[in-house]
Amino acid sequence: MISFNLRCDKDHVFEAWFKDGKTYDRQAKQGKVACPVCGGVKVVKAPMAPNIAKGASRGAAGKAHVQAAKLRKNLEKLRNEVTENCDYVGDKFADEARKIHYKESDERNIYGEASDEDAQSLEEEGIEFARVPWLPRTNS
Repeated sequence: MISFNLRCDKDHVFEAWFKDGKTYDRQAKQGKVACPVCGGVKVVKAPMAPNIAKGASRGAAGKAHVQAAKLRKNLEKLRNEVTENCDYVGDKFADEARKIHYKESDERNIYGEASDEDAQSLEEEGIEFARVPWLPRTNS
């Protein structure tokens, strides 16, 4: 296993673990490595210093890894709940959210994509929504 510091095109820096460097390269090329903050898949390796765990610090690193795995599992569970119980509206999310808010469409739970500008506009209109970091599906 190898850990890389990664940075998306919006300058969010995060850490991710991979089987090896080739696995990262393959997944990044296929757009399977996503920023946990914004969901962007334009990701590059960020500068990092080597981290050699010694003694007690191994325990702290191990706990952090366990916490990260739990968070990932919870985000995967959330994704499954959303996809099973909500209608996918793709890049029409902002339009559909407005129609539902202004009672021009039946009330229902939806999910999809929205640009930062669309999200800001929905917020300014007082339309409730949540942005969730969407992890790519993996087979591992």
